Amino acid sequence: MAIQSINPATNKIEKTFEEYSLETVFNIIEDVEDSFEYWKYTSFEERSVLMKKVAEDLRQNKYEYAKIAVLEMGKPISQAISEIEKCAWVCDYYAENAQVFLQKELIETDASESYIQFDPIGIILAIMPWNFPFWQVFRFAAPAIMAGNGIILKHASNVPMCALKIEEIFLKSNFPQNIFRTVLVNSKEVEEIINHPKIKAVTLTGSEYTGRQVAKISGKLLKKTVMELGGSDPFIVLEDADIDLAAKTGVTARLINNGQSCIAAKRFIVVEKVYNEFEKKFVNLMKQVKIGNPLDETTELGPIAREDLLSELEYQIKQSVDKGAVILCGGKRLNTNGLFYEPTVLANVKKGMLAYEEEIFGPVASLIKVKDENEALEIANDTKFGLGASIWTNNLERAKNLAKKIEAGSVFINGMVKSDPRLPFGGIKNSGYGRELSHYGIKEFVNIKTVWIREL
Repeated sequence: MAIQSINPATNKIEKTFEEYSLETVFNIIEDVEDSFEYWKYTSFEERSVLMKKVAEDLRQNKYEYAKIAVLEMGKPISQAISEIEKCAWVCDYYAENAQVFLQKELIETDASESYIQFDPIGIILAIMPWNFPFWQVFRFAAPAIMAGNGIILKHASNVPMCALKIEEIFLKSNFPQNIFRTVLVNSKEVEEIINHPKIKAVTLTGSEYTGRQVAKISGKLLKKTVMELGGSDPFIVLEDADIDLAAKTGVTARLINNGQSCIAAKRFIVVEKVYNEFEKKFVNLMKQVKIGNPLDETTELGPIAREDLLSELEYQIKQSVDKGAVILCGGKRLNTNGLFYEPTVLANVKKGMLAYEEEIFGPVASLIKVKDENEALEIANDTKFGLGASIWTNNLERAKNLAKKIEAGSVFINGMVKSDPRLPFGGIKNSGYGRELSHYGIKEFVNIKTVWIREL
């Protein structure tokens, strides 16, 4: 079966690729295993030099790589360039810190000497999504490779050019030929790949449904998994917040990546004392967003990545409106060849509506009016997801106390939720488990080995 790269801004096919056969995939796995047997014994210094080369290549060719992401999934070019720059950052970060993160930990026990060491585990299958086609891969790959592992990438089927380009980047930076390999396969082949005995663990960023399926397959084989799944992040605005800043940041937080981000603010929970002011300013700013060609550097909002995703978005909005939600702006796709949807604000969003219950993956914000901080907390936690949250208030002690009660993997106070190589990233509840980034992320795919020694 052919794998197509379709430009969502034009609906035209950019390129077509032949899907790899399972035989080809298994041969690649064996090749990566051969490279791993050498790579796991290299020093951190050797690995660091190569990872620095990757970072340098990313910076030197950021416009070329960013354009590929734009053509395949439609993000604005300015955001795509920032994504490539962030990939370079994470490569530098682990090139500089992996040795410290994974150094032996001496522990005093009844032994003459005892310590903990961190050994690579082998080949890790990475099942990655299309929405940040470079960043999602590099934020996992940089620490995993610096830890001494090998990688097989099964990227989303609508971003094959990005997937192959990442493999090329590692190769031309002088990494061993088979320490990072991309395989172009459809999701139906994933189970067979996970079943391969040389695959030791799986990391997945994607939907809740896909996460459940992959975790089930991997669990039967007792293979370690890390799951970074969906989110329906609350954006809580209290009565003492800076409303202008909250509204401005809220628009950015909702529309980042064309609204297609797991950590995008989705449910705007605003106390009634400032609700009308926030709604007016927020809606006005949403109406001013420039929609258009994502290759234009002035464009702020590009297309939805695929037709099926746009259709699902339309259904979620219709169901919510049928149940009483009110459209304050937007609410329809644009009449173009591309897959564009207007920046949309829904008010009167309540429990039972899809805009309340599900992750909305597109430029649609749900406004929810609450009486006070206590109701805001109740609504914020009334979700099956638990990825990120943001709180807006001038009382930082109040915010810190509220942050303790928020059920999420991260809480940002007076700022939009974002990932940072220095901070752990991941969620709880149906947003998944495990962590990426920081020193926690690099330890997800290592053997944490105890060594106990008695002198005779």
